Amino acid sequence: MAKGEIEKTEKITINLGLVDLGQIDLLVQEGFYANRTDFIRTAIRNQLATRSEALDQTAARRTLTLGSSYYTRRDLEEIRDAGQMIHIRVLGLASIADDVSPQLALATIASVEVLGAFRAPTAVKAALAPRTALACVAVITTAARNGLSLSAQAVLPGT
Repeated sequence: MAKGEIEKTEKITINLGLVDLGQIDLLVQEGFYANRTDFIRTAIRNQLATRSEALDQTAARRTLTLGSSYYTRRDLEEIRDAGQMIHIRVLGLASIADDVSPQLALATIASVEVLGAFRAPTAVKAALAPRTALACVAVITTAARNGLSLSAQAVLPGT
């Protein structure tokens, strides 16, 4: 990965029953999917597509930014100099530049809510921990409702 390039994926672990896994392997062997990951990504995308209207309405109601948001030191300095604070609310990826100090983050970021991935320097994550809402439960609950067994590891700010 080139310097400054943001990773667009997040690794998760899932637990499947042996019969389900065997059926996936059979579909892969028969050429329906390139591999297990291809099958799982396709299944997730299909589920998200069937719920796209609900996702759009919820994102609009909660005023979430869809996609990715990247905050540089300069962005946050301008916010601080204007005497303002921001609420980071993202469905996707929220990133804070490596040169942002914990003090600058605390002076400019009132809250962080990310459904997806939140990337920031360890010290910044630790400083923002009391202001950060984790949303892993929503992913696990949705997957369970759809018959999938997901095991997600939440990395808490500062860990």
